[in-house]
Amino acid sequence: MPLKTLGTAVEIHVDFERRPGTTRYALLDFDGTISLLRAGWQQVMVDQFVEVLTSTTDTGESESKLTDACQLFITRLTGRQTIYQMLQLEEEVIKRGGQPLPAAVYKKDYLERLGRRIATRIESVRRMQVEQQQPVDHMVRGTLDLLAGLKGAGVNCYLASGTDLEFVLQEAELLGVSDYFRDADGQLHIYGALDEYRNFSKKMIIERILSENGLAGEELVVIGDGYVELENARDVGALAVGVASLESGGEGWDQWKKERLREVGAHILVPDWQEFDLLFDCLGIH
Repeated sequence: MPLKTLGTAVEIHVDFERRPGTTRYALLDFDGTISLLRAGWQQVMVDQFVEVLTSTTDTGESESKLTDACQLFITRLTGRQTIYQMLQLEEEVIKRGGQPLPAAVYKKDYLERLGRRIATRIESVRRMQVEQQQPVDHMVRGTLDLLAGLKGAGVNCYLASGTDLEFVLQEAELLGVSDYFRDADGQLHIYGALDEYRNFSKKMIIERILSENGLAGEELVVIGDGYVELENARDVGALAVGVASLESGGEGWDQWKKERLREVGAHILVPDWQEFDLLFDCLGIH
């Protein structure tokens, strides 16, 4: 149970005090926090991983047991670069006595599967862009109000995703949110997975934000739907806001995701951004 609930669904789960004007910087995740273009990615990955384990190992595990095992480690690694889930798949195959393919091969297969699944969404948003329509159905509810509110209050916004950088840049532009992540000098602060995966992590971006801007942890809020970014936030004393959004775009909580984010120590939990003004009150943003 939350310590306190504001409005209908802004839940305070960890006691904290936030003075007005304290929050100067915000780091946001992309998929599931802003964008719904890749909704269903987890199921695509689970299906692929179960296929791999079934075809390369012979442990007698049921499809249901393999599904549960894959979902557990995929969720635990959500927020990190996709390659880490593929590296874990390699380990799972080896652990079961099989001979894995390289993680990069698994990642290529996954991206092809996911690309087929989301192709019609991408095309739909491109048509909307031509017609100058806002693709709000492909974003978490209230996203544009959240981003406009942060920028309007003078909060410097950064975006970091475990998805490959080239896709994050393309999809942020398609959704019309890129400019919210430009600083006063016009520099774009959007970061994503790199081929040299050891050169990027959300932890690195958080450390860079703090060091380059001479910030204390309490001046940063980290917002996302994955374990990793919220753990990283807690490690540096930043405020951790978890969003347990429904990937369908519907209204309400993803209860499974909500429980996982609560367990990892989110200070605040929300199902979407429709009550962003109440969230801002908690963050000391005005």
